[in-house]
Amino acid sequence: MQEVPPPTNRARIRSVVSASVVGTAIEWYDFFIYGTAAALVFGPLFFHQDSAAGTMAAFATYAVGFVIRPVGGAVFGHFGDKLGRKTILLITLVIMGATTVLIGLLPTYEQIGLWAPALLVLLRMAQGFGAGAEFAGAAIMAVEFSPARRRGYYGSWSQVGVAIGLAAASAVFALVQLLPPDQFMSWGWRIPFLASSVVLGIGVWIRLRISETPVFKEVQKEKRVARSPLMEVLRGDLKSFLVVLGMRFADNAVLYIPVTFALVYLKGKDVPGWVGLAGVFLAAAVQVATIPLFGALSDRLGRRVVYGGGAGVAAILMVPFFLMLDSGNAALICFAIAILGGLVYSAMAGSQPAFFSELFHPRVRYTGVAGGRELGAVFGGLTPLAATALLAAYSTGMAVAFLVIGMCAITVAAVIWAPETRGRQFDVERASEQAEIRDQIHG
Repeated sequence: MQEVPPPTNRARIRSVVSASVVGTAIEWYDFFIYGTAAALVFGPLFFHQDSAAGTMAAFATYAVGFVIRPVGGAVFGHFGDKLGRKTILLITLVIMGATTVLIGLLPTYEQIGLWAPALLVLLRMAQGFGAGAEFAGAAIMAVEFSPARRRGYYGSWSQVGVAIGLAAASAVFALVQLLPPDQFMSWGWRIPFLASSVVLGIGVWIRLRISETPVFKEVQKEKRVARSPLMEVLRGDLKSFLVVLGMRFADNAVLYIPVTFALVYLKGKDVPGWVGLAGVFLAAAVQVATIPLFGALSDRLGRRVVYGGGAGVAAILMVPFFLMLDSGNAALICFAIAILGGLVYSAMAGSQPAFFSELFHPRVRYTGVAGGRELGAVFGGLTPLAATALLAAYSTGMAVAFLVIGMCAITVAAVIWAPETRGRQFDVERASEQAEIRDQIHG
């Protein structure tokens, strides 16, 4: 029987990219349905308050998931740099999917009283703990399998999974909201959470089929695995760590304000409930189309100009964004959400995986990216909560706009401080290059 030739490097990259997309889609589907539920139903169901106070309590549990993410990033990042990327990605995927399904099975405040919000917070913490290293691992896998000249493009596909998760979450919630209000509040809201079990099984199957990255294999072969990755990051890569932290300010705010907080903001306007969800779905569709384009653009122009440009444009558009929401015009509202949460956000999302990965040495890359990225994510989780408080205090979206403008300014400063990493050679990248040469010979 004729021997089957080994897969080409391009085929391996496609397999890894598929695994990254599926994993991040599950992660962000889980996070976005939680954010949507926090905006729409968790206040009255779990905190027994159908008011701004109930919404803030629900967003506080939303923020808890982000507060715990740096802990998950540090723990799983440590083992990702010692044991490998693949093993940790399987573990975090299962944690994310399982906790989401359990949230969909939780009894409400009327059924078990204070145990309901307590269990919700506990599961949210577990969800955040698993998510702390999920995206970083998926992005690093894609980047480490990619040739240096195309890391921006291939790495960006892990962010496409974010867009798919967002689109799926908004679409499912839009469908269940078509139920009569009493049915939606009693059992319909659970459907998006329980549906996570289906994609979880698909994701595990796909990730079991991929191999460890050539870059990490070379680290193991040369016996250069870090003994204490976090300490090495803090001693040798502290600047890169702080740069990643600063660059996450705008990235977080520019995504969560239009796709999460805007749903709450529009509830106070005379706008049908479907308008906000339609805008979020449109934003996700724009992300799917433009994130790879911005990733490829960062391969040509550099990471700093694409990422910093996205943050700068976001700051300019924040005031017009809230003016369009205040217009009450459905088409204008959808357009505003799609531009800010779709096109502008994609500039940062598309360039981020390669940019962040290239800032760190392979032996501490998982810890550096996951730790810095998820510590920055804390501010993203607090953004909807802070925005809700500002809205309650000042009754205007302009206060929120200036909050986000300040966060964008921090990101622009971090980008200016950061080195340009496009084309940077990994110290052990020759393993990937040699594999590509072998594939060309066999192919």
